[in-house]
Amino acid sequence: MSFSDLGVSEALVQALASDGIVEPMPIQSVAIPILSAGRNAYVSAETGMGKTLAYLLPILGQIDSGISETQALILAPTHELASQIQQECIRLSQNAGLMIRPLLLIGGANPKRQIEKLKKKPQVVIGSCGRMLELARMKKLKLAKIRSVVVDEADRMLCGELHEGIGDLNRLIPGDPQWIFVSATGQKSCLTKAAELAPGLEQLSVGTNKINPDIHHLFFKTDLRQKADLLRKLLRATEPERAIVFVHRGKDAEQLNDKMKHYGFPVADIHGAHGKIERKRAMDDFRSGKAVVLIASDVAARGLDIRDVTHIFNYDAPSSSRDYLHRAGRTGRAGSMGYAISLITDRETRLVTRYESELNIKLIEAYLREGQILAVEA
Repeated sequence: MSFSDLGVSEALVQALASDGIVEPMPIQSVAIPILSAGRNAYVSAETGMGKTLAYLLPILGQIDSGISETQALILAPTHELASQIQQECIRLSQNAGLMIRPLLLIGGANPKRQIEKLKKKPQVVIGSCGRMLELARMKKLKLAKIRSVVVDEADRMLCGELHEGIGDLNRLIPGDPQWIFVSATGQKSCLTKAAELAPGLEQLSVGTNKINPDIHHLFFKTDLRQKADLLRKLLRATEPERAIVFVHRGKDAEQLNDKMKHYGFPVADIHGAHGKIERKRAMDDFRSGKAVVLIASDVAARGLDIRDVTHIFNYDAPSSSRDYLHRAGRTGRAGSMGYAISLITDRETRLVTRYESELNIKLIEAYLREGQILAVEA
């Protein structure tokens, strides 16, 4: 089935082709017809399987560019994810020759400048729930013509403190807009909360809680004092084209960043305590290749969509299989081979068993010898 078969306009089909995208992924084939019909849906698919396009194509297809009013809201939990969605929206609109104006509204940015940009009447607004709610209450973000509301990373936004804000925003929107919830998982508690906001909610799911088979999973036993040195050796041994190193805390991201720079690696770090400008600089450096290694905390890394990541390193072991799923999903995209490498202490070996059991994968224990990675014989 082609994008044309799914009802995507010829202009958008050509825009996709110019970016090398010619065949829909499974979740896109399932979701695009439903979302294009304006129905409420909870879209879930494993990380890296094309969920953003699954909702962006129907949204852009429904926008009336002749109406200078905001017609769609896309909510995201982090500045980085919101910025990625905006850039994807801009690229699609421009390549398709559509006169659609997307605007990014996030906290930490100058609200007066955002109010000025709202005067240009963007048809799509992308960003944080808090800033949208603030500007809507000030009557600066007009909601009268809203047709669709997307909640990306819905498992995080609905099951956390942002849930109340989404409900407050919903009460400010007149009528019954289409609600689209997007997640890599289909947690029952989140589905229940989504259904409260969106009557007749349909669940569209492809391969949730499954790991991409194109990813190799390895783990190395170590202790806390040797972790940084082991990471250094692994980066030398693997020579990744682009790698993400996951840590739990922002402070650890900064310290590890300093150590890897000392070892001579081109690195950048990103975490919640960084300001908007610092985070943007880190992402720009990583995307451009100026930084080959991105050291990221869990909070900042959620939802990152970066192409050509060849390796992910769990410097701190994920506390749950769901977190392992999200992290590993940053690599092995679009048919490319990826590597998920975990640094495991003795106290964490039980987590390896949990990942294997709950995700139906096999983590190979390995070790380094003279700069070469070798598997431990069973």
